[in-house]
Amino acid sequence: MTASIAAPRPNEDSLRGFGFALTAYLLWGVLPLFLKAVANIPPTEVIAHRILWSVPIAGAVLWATGRTGDLRVALLSPRMLAMAALTATLITINWGTYVWAIGAGHTLDAALGYYINPLFSVAIGAIFLGERLGRAQIAAIALAAAAVVVIGVEAGHVPVISLVLTFSWGAYAFFKKMLPVGPNQGFFLEVLLLSVPALGYMLWLGHTGQGHFLMGNPRDTWLLLACGPVTALPLMIYANGAKLLRLSTIGILQYITPTMVFLIAVFLFGEPFGTARMIAFPMIWAALAIYTFALVRQARAVGR
Repeated sequence: MTASIAAPRPNEDSLRGFGFALTAYLLWGVLPLFLKAVANIPPTEVIAHRILWSVPIAGAVLWATGRTGDLRVALLSPRMLAMAALTATLITINWGTYVWAIGAGHTLDAALGYYINPLFSVAIGAIFLGERLGRAQIAAIALAAAAVVVIGVEAGHVPVISLVLTFSWGAYAFFKKMLPVGPNQGFFLEVLLLSVPALGYMLWLGHTGQGHFLMGNPRDTWLLLACGPVTALPLMIYANGAKLLRLSTIGILQYITPTMVFLIAVFLFGEPFGTARMIAFPMIWAALAIYTFALVRQARAVGR
């Protein structure tokens, strides 16, 4: 495993990997349109369906690629199951917050959260992994933090939605790296663990007549069924693309999604773009430009 990571191939971009990653980020970018379509359904029910219908898709991918043996090993390891339970909890918090934010008209806050996330990940690496930060990275993190303060001062409170999305996704990515299984196996393990409470919740909704699945409105039923591919496919496409791209390339591509979410929020959903956001978002963009420049320069120096 270590040998494959140390090979020179990660310093080269693959056209196939670029296609995979670009497809995943574009799919994530238009996800708010789907979530807006299910805004009439409680977020908890949407999340339950995202989990449950992801299980057969993720399982089919593992079976088709012949990686079910790794899953058997994981299911027999208490430590691995505990780690998977932790990452499953974090991704559930992230999904739940995101679904609620879009439906409640806070799409701009969601975009801000995912813009901040790369810089938060850098900070996590410095705090918990002892990674050294360059001056450009420190400046980028400080600028992003200042942008959060600007929004918080105008709103009179910290931007909770943005920070929950940032922390939950950043922590998820951090702990996900500790799972000694591939990303597809890890995702299947997560949704498999979550499927038990999700199925129980869906049965309870059906029993009490509060559910939207098979309850008279075919539109809601089809949308809830679509939660599976909408959730699982971008994650698995991205996982395969990330292996074939340089870190610097991924670092640049990851801004596609929050930019699309930002544009959808302003031009399609008509969310207000007040003075604080007019100041804060350019600050975030400047921070990301500084961070990206430093990342590309570092990658070129390593590749020499």
